[in-house]
Amino acid sequence: MTSFPENLQYTVEHEWVAEGDPATVGITETAAEALGELVYVELPAVGDEVTAGTVCGEVESTKSVSELFSPVTGTVVEVNTAAVDDPALVGSDPYGAGWLLRVDVTGTGPLLTADEYRAHVEG
Repeated sequence: MTSFPENLQYTVEHEWVAEGDPATVGITETAAEALGELVYVELPAVGDEVTAGTVCGEVESTKSVSELFSPVTGTVVEVNTAAVDDPALVGSDPYGAGWLLRVDVTGTGPLLTADEYRAHVEG
């Protein structure tokens, strides 16, 4: 059963963000399950600026390539090199060890609560 952690906010493009300083960003369990076995993760570099709602990387599975959309605007302060080195980590633990990047946030895009995201996915 797919989980929708209440402590996260979500985008309609299936990314999540955990508030904090810096904020942590990843893809949802829904996205990870739809993609299947991940084989490649491309992320922005530390120091890069990301803009909410725009493409900031991609994930590739044995099925397809999917763009990553940043849920926030700000400066990338850390990337999860473990996820880049072992993309399967993103699929096996998308809300934990499979996080993708950390951002010093200056703004956010439209974000959904866990209940709103669940309704979006199930609707």
